[in-house]
This record gives sequence, structure tokens and C-alpha cells, in this order.
Amino acid sequence: MIIVTGAAGFIGANLVNGLNARGIDNILAVDDLQQGDKFINLAHGKIADYQDKDEFRSRLTTSPTQSGLADVTAVFHQGACSDTTERDGRFMMNNNYRYTLELFEWCQAKRIPFIYASSAAVYGAGPVYTESLENEGPLNVYGYSKFLFDQVLRARMSSLTAQVVGLRYFNVYGPQEQHKGRMASVAFHNMQQFMAEGHVRLFEGWDGYENGGQKRDFIAVSDVVAVNLHFLDHPKVSGIFNCGTGLAQPFNDVAATVVNTLRESMGEKTLSQTELVRQGFLRYIPFPEDLKGRYQSYTQADITALRGSGFTAPMKDVQTGVAHYVRDWLAQS
Repeated sequence: MIIVTGAAGFIGANLVNGLNARGIDNILAVDDLQQGDKFINLAHGKIADYQDKDEFRSRLTTSPTQSGLADVTAVFHQGACSDTTERDGRFMMNNNYRYTLELFEWCQAKRIPFIYASSAAVYGAGPVYTESLENEGPLNVYGYSKFLFDQVLRARMSSLTAQVVGLRYFNVYGPQEQHKGRMASVAFHNMQQFMAEGHVRLFEGWDGYENGGQKRDFIAVSDVVAVNLHFLDHPKVSGIFNCGTGLAQPFNDVAATVVNTLRESMGEKTLSQTELVRQGFLRYIPFPEDLKGRYQSYTQADITALRGSGFTAPMKDVQTGVAHYVRDWLAQS
């Protein structure tokens, strides 16, 4: 059996689908369904059982035969609060850090491979995004909750009993993120805005960047799943790895791809960014004062270590990945 925590969430649900595509459906899905609408993500995949997160955490302290967890072969720990604006540090540290630590200790005691979600938020403002302590400085308690567990792994690397891999996700987008609200991807919000208002809003220039010119490493969730499954296939590899494309692209690229793909579906022609702005399809709003100093204006994953682990599959750029996402979203609407 494979355990996927956060299985009703964005990346977790896509990971379940990725395992299903391999013919694997003996999956224990763990999540918190207080937000009941997330069930739809579980309904898209095949699982053997569902467990509430709090009940699952309590099962980790009982014997394997009593807990029903005697035949676990791997754990994908995707469950976390990913709200970068959450200020409740007690909640964040219990839900993200302590939960991860408990599951890590359980997997180590049982010698079970453990692949968990870290985050590019550990790097803070950057500008260097290489997996090394001197480059790390989280700007919020979410980033710190991920950063702190990464330090636990680093301290235990020489004494691990089974594989442990931390994946620092950059800006992930793709299907099954509809429940995330304001924490959904830029691409998702761009789609919603254009369909509702006929245009997309981006931030004006700030921090040395032109209007809509702030850059992020945007990665398709299908590529994130491929990275996770790569490490499942290579259980002797442990460590902390960036999970991005290695290519920073401006928010303008995401918005232009969204608008042009939606226009294409309406039989309209593709327009350049300049023309999209001139015709009012792309509009710029003042950069929020409360985000200044707490905003990543640029991220670009150094994927040297990831490639060195043997992951050789190509990554989708924004023009390819976002266009595919928009078409998939239209097909499901």
C-alpha cells in the first residue's frame, strides 16, 4: 500500500492519478475534508481507503497490526497548509512541521521511503535558488515550517534507514486546484478573470521590474508528479531537491497564454503582448503596499541536483503547459 497525504488537495490528487496511471490503486488517501468540496478531487482517482488526517496521526503511534498500516511500501506526504499569508504560527508549525516530523520518524522506524513536499518559500527573496543553507531565508511562517523540517533531514542524512526526499515546489499550476481559492495558481485566476470580466489584471512594475514583468519558475503539476514518481523508482536516492523547470518566466507570459488560448477557443486570433495591452485584455493595477518586502519578485530553480539524481524528462514551458491547462479546463467546464 502507498500512502498519499493531502490526497484531496491539488498536488496530492494529481499524484493519486499518476499512480493510477501506473496501475496502482492500493492507496490510502489521507486528508482533512472540513472543506467538503475537495471530495471531487478524490472522486477523480482510485483509492483503497480514506483516512482523516487527525485519525491517521493517532494511528502512527499504535502497532502496525492494530493500525492497519503493516503493508505500507512508500509515503508521499503532500498534506500541509500552503497559505503564505497565514499568521497563526502555532497552527502552521503543528500542521506542517510537527506532522511531517511524526511521519518521518514513523517511516524511519519502519524503513519506509518518505517523499515529502517542501517549498521554494524557504528561499525567501532569493536571489539564488540552490539547495544550500546560505541561500535560505523564509519570509513567512509557512516558509519557516518547511525550512525547519529540511534542517531535520540534513541533520539525519548520514543515519537514514530508508529513502527520504524533500521536493521544493516552485509555482505549480494545473488541473484540480479549483478548491484553493486565492492560493490557486496565477493561471487559474487569470482564467477566472478573463471569463468573468474579459480581461486579466496583473501588478504594475515594482522592485525593478516592468508591468507584469516579475518572474517566477512556473511548473506544470504533471511535471511535479513525474518528479515524485522518479524518486519512487529510485529508492536509494535521498536529499533535498528543487522541483521547478529551471526557467523563470514573467507573469505576462502566463496571462498572454491564458488569454490567447481562451480567445482561440472562441475563434479569435492570437495577439502579441503589446496588442493585448493596447486592446485592454491585459491591465495593470498598483502593486499592493502590504506585499512590498514580503513578495518573491523572481524565482528560478537551480535543477542541477534534480538532473543529477537521474531525472532527465523535459519540463513544459509556460506557453506549452498553461495552454494545455486552459484547454483541459475548458473541456471539463
